Amino acid sequence: MIWAGMLIALVGALGYALGAALQQFEAVAEGASLKLVRRPRWWVGGIISFTGACLHAVALSVAPLVVVQPISVATLVFAVPLAAFMYGRRPYRAEILGSLAVAVGLLWLMLLVPAHNVTPRLSDGAGVTFIGVIAVITLVTQVFARRARGASKAILLSVGAGVATASVSTFVRVVGGGLEGDLGRLLHWFTLAIPVLLVCAVVLLQRSYAVGYFGIAYAGVQVVDPITSVLAGAILLGEPLPTSPSSAVPAVLAGALTIAGTITLGRLAPDHHAEPVAPKGEPSVVTVREPVDAGSAPRSSSTASDLA
Repeated sequence: MIWAGMLIALVGALGYALGAALQQFEAVAEGASLKLVRRPRWWVGGIISFTGACLHAVALSVAPLVVVQPISVATLVFAVPLAAFMYGRRPYRAEILGSLAVAVGLLWLMLLVPAHNVTPRLSDGAGVTFIGVIAVITLVTQVFARRARGASKAILLSVGAGVATASVSTFVRVVGGGLEGDLGRLLHWFTLAIPVLLVCAVVLLQRSYAVGYFGIAYAGVQVVDPITSVLAGAILLGEPLPTSPSSAVPAVLAGALTIAGTITLGRLAPDHHAEPVAPKGEPSVVTVREPVDAGSAPRSSSTASDLA
């Protein structure tokens, strides 16, 4: 069942990556605002991402957090090239190398994590404390992001989005993995917390995407999410981690390789969004939107020419 959960999680990761690339393209154009609901491509991306998230939830119900969550980092391998395609360019060499580093590091970690499936149990007090910690981290990152600009702003927002996403995964694991065939266990406040946390995570994700640095923002989310989830699984749910020197040292090296690849993927130029050119016979206006920094409005440059 553990390998089945890993396969389901990988398929879900592909869907999540495609959806994220579509939504980020629209978020750069409109910003993290209600205007996004008028963009059909944003909805398509949301539906694809939701499908990937559902597959991820199914994986969490049959496999432990420490196995499923690191697979989410694999979405970087798909998402960054997809985002490059959305902007009409080929992936850079650094993106390819970074993707390979993440993939190798991820596979290495998968081979080191103990394959022991523990039935998740979480007390009400521990659940409230966990949500409180997530809320504090999110609030702090949002406050500091208001003063930050460019890549730093994207990183801070992605940390908040990452811990929020991890909280959803943790509660999905608790609810889904703890059913054991008894649907009556769904009648718990943990089940109600999942959609609330999911909405918060979606909003925070759009804010991180709208800055324009997709590689940095997405990499930040995909690293913070599994790290937070694995820690939650080990501390709150009693899921095992590599502890012996023979496995702990390689796990650190694999983690370092994964992080190095993620950083490489994150070092991308800001994304730009070009508006469609006006029809023939009308003044043509091309607007390039720069990433929105805190405290400054989007910069745009326009050129117009009258046709005879």
